[in-house]
Amino acid sequence: MSQGNPALETEHRTLRREFNFGSVFAFAFAFISPIVALYGIFGIAVAEAGPSFWWGFLIVFGGQFLVALVFATLVSRWPIEGSVYQWATRLIGSAYGWFAGWFYICTLVIAMTTVALGAAGFIANILGVRGAGATQVALIAFVLLIVGTIINLLGRGVLKVFMVASIIAEIFGSIGLGIWLLIAHRTNSITILFDQGESVGASDGYFTLGGPFLLAVVFIGFSFVGFESAGAIAEEVHEPRKNLPKAVLFSLTIISLIVMFSSLAIILAMPENASQLPGYAEDPVHAVLTALLGSQFAIPIQVLFSIGFIASFLALQTSASRLIWAKARDGALPFSRSLSVLTKKQSQPIGPIIITTVIGTALLLMSNVAENIYEVMVSFTSGGFYLSFLFPVLGFVVALFKKRWVSGPFSLGVFTKPVAVAALIWVVLELVNIAWPRAVNGSFLLDWSVIIGVGTLALVGALVYASVRKRIENVETSAVVIDAPKSDASRADRS
Repeated sequence: MSQGNPALETEHRTLRREFNFGSVFAFAFAFISPIVALYGIFGIAVAEAGPSFWWGFLIVFGGQFLVALVFATLVSRWPIEGSVYQWATRLIGSAYGWFAGWFYICTLVIAMTTVALGAAGFIANILGVRGAGATQVALIAFVLLIVGTIINLLGRGVLKVFMVASIIAEIFGSIGLGIWLLIAHRTNSITILFDQGESVGASDGYFTLGGPFLLAVVFIGFSFVGFESAGAIAEEVHEPRKNLPKAVLFSLTIISLIVMFSSLAIILAMPENASQLPGYAEDPVHAVLTALLGSQFAIPIQVLFSIGFIASFLALQTSASRLIWAKARDGALPFSRSLSVLTKKQSQPIGPIIITTVIGTALLLMSNVAENIYEVMVSFTSGGFYLSFLFPVLGFVVALFKKRWVSGPFSLGVFTKPVAVAALIWVVLELVNIAWPRAVNGSFLLDWSVIIGVGTLALVGALVYASVRKRIENVETSAVVIDAPKSDASRADRS
């Protein structure tokens, strides 16, 4: 039960539906962002596994598309703010759903900070700060964190403008750049994709569990997440049962195609002596683009990259704040009553937005003193997303085998069970791959960071859950508005 009065004032519990299909697609598109998906991991992946890492994109896309089909099915039945948390709760129960939401919140906030750090690297290049140190990067990321928070607080209208700006940046910064590189700067044969790590001295045990290729797949796993974010803002979308499944599937598919194309273009354009270029070790993308295009063109391109990263940050922060709000509405967090309040004018959850900023700031302080923190945050974020995905996917499989599932408007029909089982197998395998303690960081704590991090969050989560367990609402029977009919009467889903 909610703290205090179980029925909070309507104006404090109802979000405005201001997103149509185009804007919710743009939101999911910006969340994943081809620019972030590629340039956030390209340097790490190519350094660890060479050009052959590109094949990992096909593997990860195939697995994630199975998950996207499951999520499209789930959001069609339950288009409720909070996505992963809501689906897991309704499939298994409140405790199960609570931990799904807990890990998802933590993952989103860490991912938000990771993207801010990634953007800070590009902005440092734009400002002419070469070889920026950890303190400089963290400071730039902090400024982005504050500016992004202000933008999010201004309302959905400003947010949608940045989502559109992101798509424009993607067209020029990913597709346009890729076409130009292939036309004017291609230097390598397609056979370079089959070098199996030889170009970076990583051919030994290339395809083993602890080998370079599967390590690259870990980082690629970070690239193809976020399609579920459309469900995170479900109660702010018009005709959610119709629009959300399409947004989930289209955003993942289109972004995957853009990422694979852009990555291929860069690989085929990389000079033979790319590793010897100035600054290559710190930022391979910047070094290659500067060598190929000259600094006068490389800088504008990185401005487009920065726009993509900032839009992704905004979408991540929005998703995290909406999930915190959704849990608070159910009385499932400390200070739930305060966190569930929305502003009267914009219907914005200010409390949750500010909390994400505070936590992000703390993470940036950690990044200033810890080595290899960016790589660790990418790995941990990947692990966090797949762990969060595991909850609803496993719950869906259980519901199918117990014959408790009733489909919404979007359904896979006879393929539902095979797709769900295949998605579950994929999520488990990728989660194991991500968490596998490879000896690549020269530190026990860093090599085991995903397992240690998940264990720590589980312990903290258990303590938080124990403090709110008695008052958690039974969300399976709570009156949560799902559709927004044209009439003033709203329909509640009590399934």
